[in-house]
Amino acid sequence: MTNIRTYILGASSVIGLMLFLLGCASYNDRILPYYKNVSAGNYREAETQLDKNSLIQKPRNKLLYLMEKGRISHLNGEYENSNRYFNEADSMLDQGLSSASDAAVGVLLNPMEQKYKGEDFEKFMIHYYKALNYTYLHNTEDAIVEARRITLQAQEQGDKFNNKDKRYSNDAFSLMLQGMLYESNNDVNNAFISYRNAVEIYLKSPDSTYYGTRIPFGLKEDVIRTASLNGFTTEADQFEKTFGIKYEPQKPAEGGELIFFWENGLAPVKTQVDLFFSLIRNSNGDLFFTDAAGGLVIPFNYNGDRNRVNTKSVESLRAAWPKYIAQTPYYLSAVITVNQEKIPFEKAEDINELAFKTLQQRTLNEMGKVLSRLAVKKMAEYALRASAKSDDHKSNSLLEGLGYGMQLYSLLSEKADTRNWQTLPASISYARIPLQKGENQISITMKNARGTDETKTIKINGTGRLQFYNYSTLK
Repeated sequence: MTNIRTYILGASSVIGLMLFLLGCASYNDRILPYYKNVSAGNYREAETQLDKNSLIQKPRNKLLYLMEKGRISHLNGEYENSNRYFNEADSMLDQGLSSASDAAVGVLLNPMEQKYKGEDFEKFMIHYYKALNYTYLHNTEDAIVEARRITLQAQEQGDKFNNKDKRYSNDAFSLMLQGMLYESNNDVNNAFISYRNAVEIYLKSPDSTYYGTRIPFGLKEDVIRTASLNGFTTEADQFEKTFGIKYEPQKPAEGGELIFFWENGLAPVKTQVDLFFSLIRNSNGDLFFTDAAGGLVIPFNYNGDRNRVNTKSVESLRAAWPKYIAQTPYYLSAVITVNQEKIPFEKAEDINELAFKTLQQRTLNEMGKVLSRLAVKKMAEYALRASAKSDDHKSNSLLEGLGYGMQLYSLLSEKADTRNWQTLPASISYARIPLQKGENQISITMKNARGTDETKTIKINGTGRLQFYNYSTLK
């Protein structure tokens, strides 16, 4: 029996070491060559790295793979291919990625082994890129369909929370984009509704700031302008009063307008932090987890007989939890110059802020699930080791060895889910640019951290319609 115990402990140590070494690497670490090439602007090489990476090719990571393929195809100017991948990702989300077997994987192993289901803001960003792809392909009809899907996405997100819940369930930027898309199709009624909905989201937030983004002045003008175009004078007057501005209608530019999106920096990456908890029982017999400092107190979600739980069997739980780390963007600011006129950018979406805040919002709820899962493992391990003691108090080496093996496995297999769509920009800013009829030369001048200006020039043909252009500086 001693030999069996020694073998089990030895094997457990080897397995544990392998799990530890593998567990040290985050998702970002294991797919770093792809992200480095994206940051350097080497999009073709980035796609090669993506296609040969074994981790993102795993079935559980298919949604991530499709989102990254859609993104890199968009950056390569392959808009049909991009939407092919995004449509497949959309279809996966529509069908649902949760199942009993997938939940069991999370209980028995860790959430990194479950199917990736996407962050809520990532789902909105799929619609952003799909809509841009359709406009570049001159497919107005499908771009409008994508605009309508933004509303459906918002409803789906909202269904997860009650009306009093202040968690992220809608996206002001997506509603602004929706209004712009309707406007490009000369549907000023739906454009007004979309702009109004976006404005209402901002006005419900302190200081009219929504997840790190103050209400853009351009949005204020858009909602008043479209209200006036629809003959909604009461609404136009009310918004003027709310914003403290007097809107002066401008003569439409002969060449139409360009909405220029500047996508700057890269989304934050996820890393793992380790937190340690103990199980305690209060005077009412209720069970709670508490961290070493006593700052966190989380109920134990346990379906069994709580009175029979030995709190000593659940001491010093190590919970692995994801943590975002922001990536400092290379460019700090930018300005547009067109026809000798300088036009400033306004921030429309702060993905950095969204990532940090939405993770924070779900921390206590999801940490409760993680700790409950770990506690069940710990109790099973404790029971196995306790049963190793026979009636005459002699040790059953096999059971004891299995108990220690389970302890080592539970300790080292614990891993946080560090996956996310990392080629999203850190922020999106925009400018609405009046165009002359015919060719327009548009310059974007960006200031980097060293204070040096860099200028990129593009040419846009003014057609009299509303057009879109997005420019990415992903470093």
